[in-house]
Amino acid sequence: MQWKIAEYAGWGRVVRARGTLARPENLPALATALAGRGPAIGNRRSYGDGPLNDGGAAIEMTRMDRLLAFDPETGVLEVEAGATIAELLRVFAPRGWMPAVMPGTGFATVGGCIANDVHGKNHHNAGSFGQHVLGLRLMTDQGPREVRPEAEPALFRATMGGQGQTGAILSAKLQLQPVPGQRMRVKETRIRDFDSFLAAFDSSQAEYTVGWIDATKRGKRLGRGILEEGTLAEGGRPGPRRRAITVPLDAPRLALSWPVVKLFNAFYISRIPDTSRKRTRPLEEFFFPLDRIYDWNRLYGKRGFHQFQCVVPLDKGPELKAILETIAKAGIASPLAVLKKMGPGRAGHLSFPMAGYTLAVDFPARKKVPAIFAKLEQQVLDAGGRLYFAKDALAHPDNIAAMYPELSAWRAEIAKTDPDGRLATDLVRRLNLRTVA
Repeated sequence: MQWKIAEYAGWGRVVRARGTLARPENLPALATALAGRGPAIGNRRSYGDGPLNDGGAAIEMTRMDRLLAFDPETGVLEVEAGATIAELLRVFAPRGWMPAVMPGTGFATVGGCIANDVHGKNHHNAGSFGQHVLGLRLMTDQGPREVRPEAEPALFRATMGGQGQTGAILSAKLQLQPVPGQRMRVKETRIRDFDSFLAAFDSSQAEYTVGWIDATKRGKRLGRGILEEGTLAEGGRPGPRRRAITVPLDAPRLALSWPVVKLFNAFYISRIPDTSRKRTRPLEEFFFPLDRIYDWNRLYGKRGFHQFQCVVPLDKGPELKAILETIAKAGIASPLAVLKKMGPGRAGHLSFPMAGYTLAVDFPARKKVPAIFAKLEQQVLDAGGRLYFAKDALAHPDNIAAMYPELSAWRAEIAKTDPDGRLATDLVRRLNLRTVA
């Protein structure tokens, strides 16, 4: 294993870091890399500065991706932290099992899913990723340490959604869920406006739900879009696997200009008839739709993009509607705008989910975006909501304690596991997560 000096970034490509990186392949190499160095990171699918350590060192865990043990009767899997969610789905769906919670990209690693306590399209039913972790192994100064929720609840909760600050995650035991086949039956319904969207979420009985919103529309058509409802189905994978499309160059600014986005959104919604549409899709195409476009972040150009993702309580629908109105008036949103309903499930002190509605919108990096984001952040704060660390690069540190009321409990646990702050990342420092400003 060798250290190399590299420039790297999160998925949004706006915030970058320069420092030394190592990619250990086994436990002895990892122990050597961690000695006096920096945080462990995954596939850098967090959008902002969560996986960055500018001017310092970081240990990329992607080569530690072995499947260690699996019980086909119970669906309990032990796997190294560098394995990706897409690989788990590919290997185990044909055997009748799959991860209980999957984020919107299959390129996320198991360690990254734990560090951000990610959620999926079934959060209202299944909760967060960390709620299906039965135990894990952390690398500490004294060597590997087994952590189970029933034995060390405080440390376990500090690790779930804890941004890797309790130590490098070596492996985890996951409770997979049974799956009847490799197909998803999907119903797509055109939704006319924001209020109708929330009503559709509240009345849906589907296990998996997600909404696409046309963030360019205002007035009576504010929040129009498409609701997808998914049901797991029997049968083998429908059709051959499609090859990923490559984006070879950074797209010009015109590619996601406001007129182009409006035209694309009009076309996208026109595909769905008024009577809705039903179809059968492979599991990975339903769960990871954008993974078919490899390096799709290059469509935003060399300056990259920001994502704003918030969640507000269930009774704050009007406030979320006002947030969407602010976005529409700004005239800078991309075609990627997603709405989901969430349940109360969360595994850690700094876990993002709460019972409510979550909205995620991409913004191409422009000079006016920070000011727009600041206004949106205040609206979220006033609504009693919070922002998602996995997507953030612009939040203000003064607002974090109000959004995450268990922050002080998390800080107390981190002070025990990493008192010298060796594992801090750029996000942790920017938001003063470990210290009171």
